[in-house]
Amino acid sequence: MYTSDVAKLLGVSQSTIQRWVKQLGLPMEKNERGHYLFNQDGIDLLKGIQEQIQNGISLQDINPDQRNKPRKGIIKAPGENDKVIEMLLSKVTELESKLNAKADSVASYQLLHHRGELEELQNQVKTLMERVNTVENQMKPDLKTDIPLVHDQPRLSKKTKKKNIISYLLGF
Repeated sequence: MYTSDVAKLLGVSQSTIQRWVKQLGLPMEKNERGHYLFNQDGIDLLKGIQEQIQNGISLQDINPDQRNKPRKGIIKAPGENDKVIEMLLSKVTELESKLNAKADSVASYQLLHHRGELEELQNQVKTLMERVNTVENQMKPDLKTDIPLVHDQPRLSKKTKKKNIISYLLGF
């Protein structure tokens, strides 16, 4: 049966049937044009879904009966899983210890490198301080060679100052 036939049979729209198939991942066959083909098992499955919806169960909560769908996977013996888990845990522990050792060696290398840089900078600061002290010592004047400042010109009297101002103003 096609989607339209199943929709008429269940009393719902074609898009509702398509939505149920897509959202629930129902294993329905398709023809060469991509249209769903429903057999009696598929129709019964859709009827069960419709009943669940009518009983108030939302589409997301519906777990369709998929007994025809084969299960995939390997079942292992109970003790076998424990061995695998123990092996994985031991590998993880080993990797963690290697990672910690590598991190420690990297941190040690960086510390030694930074220590060398700091020592080099300290030596440069000492050299600069010595140079600054040398320059300061060269710039200091000797106190023994200081000569008192004396004016070479004799001091002018008030009359001379007035005379100079008048002659300047009058242009003499």
